[in-house]
Amino acid sequence: MRLLVHEWCCSGGLSGADAALVGAAAAILPEARAMFRALLADARRVPELDVVAVIDEGLTLDLPAGIAPWPVPPGRELDVLAAAAATADAALVVAPETGGILARRVAAVQNAGGRPLACDPAFITIAADKQATALALAAAGVPVPAGRSLEPGAAWPPEFFRPAIRKRRDGVGGDGLLFIEPGTPTPPPAHDATRIEAFVTGLPVGVSLICDAGRARPVAVLEQVFDPATPGSYRGGRTVAAPAARHRAAWLARRAIAALERAAGAAARGWVGVDMILGDREDGRADRVLEVNPRLTTAFVGLAARSATSLVAAMLAPDTLPCPAAGLVPCAVDFRIGTDA
Repeated sequence: MRLLVHEWCCSGGLSGADAALVGAAAAILPEARAMFRALLADARRVPELDVVAVIDEGLTLDLPAGIAPWPVPPGRELDVLAAAAATADAALVVAPETGGILARRVAAVQNAGGRPLACDPAFITIAADKQATALALAAAGVPVPAGRSLEPGAAWPPEFFRPAIRKRRDGVGGDGLLFIEPGTPTPPPAHDATRIEAFVTGLPVGVSLICDAGRARPVAVLEQVFDPATPGSYRGGRTVAAPAARHRAAWLARRAIAALERAAGAAARGWVGVDMILGDREDGRADRVLEVNPRLTTAFVGLAARSATSLVAAMLAPDTLPCPAAGLVPCAVDFRIGTDA
């Protein structure tokens, strides 16, 4: 079976016109490299796979042994992706959802007759918009922080309660994230459309799931670790210790994905990450879902290194997987990107 692996930053995206859409493009490159290499290494665990990697010809990458490179000339990333996808049995596409980047690449694979291991573009479009996501979740009874959208250049509403968070509506990797404390000066207007929302206290948790055919199977429930000096900068994760909290988070993540599937009229497929805050109430009434990431997340790097079996193989054949509440990676994990993952 021929598997194509495309990671936007490493596969020519940063050399194309869409790079200007991502404010944090340079900042996410280290995470992108780590994800790309982790995907390739994990795919090589499956002897039946013939793995092809789409690679920016101007980028120097140390690839795992046995990977066939498909070079991308400057400005040709989308064309090469479509051509390569037409020769493969399946394509793993990783890209930021900002500005429609991910949705366009998944559509390009589909239009070329390929099989993307990714969410439907209609699902991606809603998940990429943090305001649309919050509205879809709230309409389904999934708890979200109180908030509203602001158009580009709109002033901060003086009546909005603080502490609060402002984030770019289609941002990734903490792009445009701002924490506004009580008593601090009013922030200047943002250049992009944003969502502002009430700051929620509790445990930051990311649930990684593999989705297909209306089922979402948890891979792991991790407490998220961030760089304290850079808001929203993901540094790693550790397994949520309490079994009841893990079950609560997995249940809430599955509800969130189902809500977006109904709103989009389209399926979630492949790897999906759901970010949330687990509050201090055991009945879950203080929990809030923050966003749904319709793509591979950086948690994959640490989880793949600690999984007894290939997670790429799990994405290729999700219908054969069990649906354990504890996750497909049941062992305790604790990792930091760039250090031990």
